[in-house]
Amino acid sequence: MKVIAFNGSARRDGNTAILINNVFHELQKEDIKTEMVQLAGQSLRGCTACGQCLVNKDRRCAVTDDIINECIEKMLEADGIILASPTYFADVTAELKALIDRAGMVAKANNDMFRRKVGAAIVAVRRAGAIHAFDSINHFFFINQMIVPGSSYWNVGIGRKVGEAADDEEGIKTMKVLGQNMAWLLKKVSNTPKN
Repeated sequence: MKVIAFNGSARRDGNTAILINNVFHELQKEDIKTEMVQLAGQSLRGCTACGQCLVNKDRRCAVTDDIINECIEKMLEADGIILASPTYFADVTAELKALIDRAGMVAKANNDMFRRKVGAAIVAVRRAGAIHAFDSINHFFFINQMIVPGSSYWNVGIGRKVGEAADDEEGIKTMKVLGQNMAWLLKKVSNTPKN
């Protein structure tokens, strides 16, 4: 089994990555492979509404000059998908939103190709707006018929400066419980027929 995480932060290895890595630690204890894709430094744009994914039905976005199709491939290969973002004006980053919109359209055009995969949202925040960002990510999972585990609180970690999220005791506990619940759910789903 494998979980792929997409870190939507503009900072590589910042607070969002710290939160992801705490979930990964729990998954790895259960022999679940993990991989993080950091979107920092990538030039990503949103959906162009060209409609080609609805025509081609090839599990790819027609826009090919960025890493979105590589990300979609990784999503298809994984059993679980984590989408993570810092909070930008009470929502996800533009980079993560581009991935959500384009991967979401490709998935819908191809018979809900992420259906029944396990999905989890992670949000880093300085103070407020995290729940809206958390909802934005979960909307992607729900419209794609994915299965979302809960945790001991919403999957949010608090920190402004790089590294401060590691000091958020409740946030770190939430990530650990999320990782444990995600591992449990992945094992249950893997033993269930996919029809």
